[in-house]
Amino acid sequence: MEIELDFEKPIIELKQKLTELKNTGESSKIDLSGPIAEMETKLLELQTQIYGNLSRWQRVQLSRHPERPYTLDYIQGITEEFVELFGDRSFADDKAMVGGLGRIGHETVMIIGQQKGRDTKSRKLRNFGMANPEGYRKALRLMKMAEKFNKPIVTLIDTPGAYPGLEAEERGQGEAIARNLLEMSILKVPVICIVIGEGASGGALGIGIGDKVYMLENTWYSVISPESCSSILWRSWEQKEKAAEALKLTAQDNLDLKIIDGIIEEPLGGAHKDPETVYKNVRNIILKDLKTLKAKETEVLIQKRIKKFSSMGVVHS
Repeated sequence: MEIELDFEKPIIELKQKLTELKNTGESSKIDLSGPIAEMETKLLELQTQIYGNLSRWQRVQLSRHPERPYTLDYIQGITEEFVELFGDRSFADDKAMVGGLGRIGHETVMIIGQQKGRDTKSRKLRNFGMANPEGYRKALRLMKMAEKFNKPIVTLIDTPGAYPGLEAEERGQGEAIARNLLEMSILKVPVICIVIGEGASGGALGIGIGDKVYMLENTWYSVISPESCSSILWRSWEQKEKAAEALKLTAQDNLDLKIIDGIIEEPLGGAHKDPETVYKNVRNIILKDLKTLKAKETEVLIQKRIKKFSSMGVVHS
């Protein structure tokens, strides 16, 4: 059964009518190819109209769709080989943060990203994609390993935020993320960051400092989620749609604000409608950028990366 979001109801209803029409034609042996073609055209027009005019909150809803591909899905979809690596060599292995060496075409890269779960058991195991300090320290360990062996780094961002629990704070959540920001800014190898779902706060930024930063079309990237923003400003989650509009958190918003370098196109209706196409788009972007970035001198790469992030938010009067 297809999972529907509230704004998708007209599309689902028309799809059901189309299915019924096809079934009627098959069971009655009546040629209904004309009406079927007309309804298919109407369906495509409706999909284009709805998905082409999504509000910011509706984009947030699509980014959280339970059928949307997660980090391990992308890794499987874009690599020919992948070897997962575990642990921060200090405290534990955080299942919310995954990473390892993968081969994309002729390129061997270190791929790191947050991983959510699909059911109750896996969501608990992955902590809903919210990493603890050991997750960010594992990510940094893998990045430094990549630097040592001169391998490019690709990060896939999809988290509702770093885990805010007491134990995470006790183990230095803020310090772990801050260290990643510092270390990623001076890594001697190319770094490509891609928001594939939710990009919330420091939890996303902890693996988000790169030479190139991209967002998939139906993702969001912001200092705070719409619900949390609403609860702070209005003492209720009911203003989440208003908060989403004010936050300007969509891919197009971030591109306009020069926070990201580009938007990766998704199939009509979202990445979950045709994951293979999304994997192909992501893979092509990575290979194209690596060819350019690997040609740059190390010092030039680092200075350009530092300048890129230092200039964000600067206003010249």
